[in-house]
Amino acid sequence: MPNEKTPKTKKKSKKKLGPHEQLKWETARELGLEDDLANSGEQLSVREAGKIGGQMVKKLIQAGRQALAKEKKDFP
Repeated sequence: MPNEKTPKTKKKSKKKLGPHEQLKWETARELGLEDDLANSGEQLSVREAGKIGGQMVKKLIQAGRQALAKEKKDFP
């Protein structure tokens, strides 16, 4: 039998992800792009990367506004 190689797929590493990396994966999952991110990594299309990045920015702005509102509420 000829020496057949099976295609290699990237495996998620077990290392702890930082908060921005976690947000990126969470956002990709919500947009249905998790497989693309896992398989392509840094080779995402501009459109895919833009979708993920745009949603991440929206989430970060929302979190910042909530933090400011909470701080204002807690401050006499």
